[in-house]
Amino acid sequence: MQSRVVTLEEGGKDPATFLRTNQSRVLPVRILQFLLLFLGVGIVFSFFSMYMIRYFGVQNAITLVQSRVHPCFEEPNILERWIRPPSNLLHTMNDTQLFWRASFIPRIKDYPFKRTPKIAFMFLSRGPLPLAPLWERFFKGHEGLYSIYVHSLPSYNASYGPSSVFYRRQIPSQVAEWGMMSMCDAERRLLANALLDISNEWFILLSEACIPLQNFSIVYRYISRSRYSFLGAFDENGPNGRGRYNGNMAPVVNITNWRKGSQWFEVNRKLAVDIVEDNVFYPKFQKFCRPSCYVDEHYFPTMLSILFPQLLANRTLTWVDWSRGGAHPATFGKADITKQFFKKILEGETCMYNNQPSSVCYLFARKFAPSALGPLLELASEVFGF
Repeated sequence: MQSRVVTLEEGGKDPATFLRTNQSRVLPVRILQFLLLFLGVGIVFSFFSMYMIRYFGVQNAITLVQSRVHPCFEEPNILERWIRPPSNLLHTMNDTQLFWRASFIPRIKDYPFKRTPKIAFMFLSRGPLPLAPLWERFFKGHEGLYSIYVHSLPSYNASYGPSSVFYRRQIPSQVAEWGMMSMCDAERRLLANALLDISNEWFILLSEACIPLQNFSIVYRYISRSRYSFLGAFDENGPNGRGRYNGNMAPVVNITNWRKGSQWFEVNRKLAVDIVEDNVFYPKFQKFCRPSCYVDEHYFPTMLSILFPQLLANRTLTWVDWSRGGAHPATFGKADITKQFFKKILEGETCMYNNQPSSVCYLFARKFAPSALGPLLELASEVFGF
């Protein structure tokens, strides 16, 4: 049989009409294919997202997706992620995670960026800071040279306004009991949070009853130029010194190593890291320095005097009055605040500063009651210089 090829002319259609007819048939098929493909990708992505949220959590899942899907939008300067201080102090790290993170230290001491060393002022309080207005005046005009951290009872909600230097400076806190290891935990927690800011170079522990005795410029210059950290560590005989030692602490801590000192200290960044990362002395003090031992008076002085005695000035910068006797120093109220009172504090002693005699021995003082605030504000300019 002879085959016959039908031409377009014989089919009754011209070439243009033939192409339009075929395109009209193909277009809906392609649209359908595209829609099915889009739907399939959406279903796969949905299952993938649910999987990540289930196993990694919402925030980690978002971070993972961003890192895989949008690598082009990664920050161009990775160094910024290491040197930028936390924007929010209320993180979700527990103490183990926090101390681990805070123990990171640069081995190269020449910083590859402009770094202005700051003083971290760490307030250990039960709740509000009744003397905050005095501190506000002390800090005014010195932004960029200090950081503030406040550890209070977990139940306390601070109400400082946005204009206050204490606004949003509370850290995640836990209950700290006087004479217990939880007090040292709180102090280590303050140090660890402050260490997250790479610009913090010096760390001062203060209470809500502390006041500054000098203006900020003098305090900054005094601390930044010191060769030593200010923490007392004394070998004291008697029931309140060696009498608190427990022989079970040997050989990590022998009685000849036992030291006592003020809870209120100033340390540099190196010693702050050493305190935070300690896992040798901490277990001994936690187990064998119980309430009558008053661990906050012995833990840091003993540990640092064993490890780095050459770095300590062996005195505190915070003046207190123990002359009235008892387990606590004297508290001063409205009636005590006079120029003569502070003249006695500021001119009453001589001490060693960088191995030279100095008449400036104390930068801070405690304990001051809330009623002292008014007279303190009135005298601040004339007596303290701010």
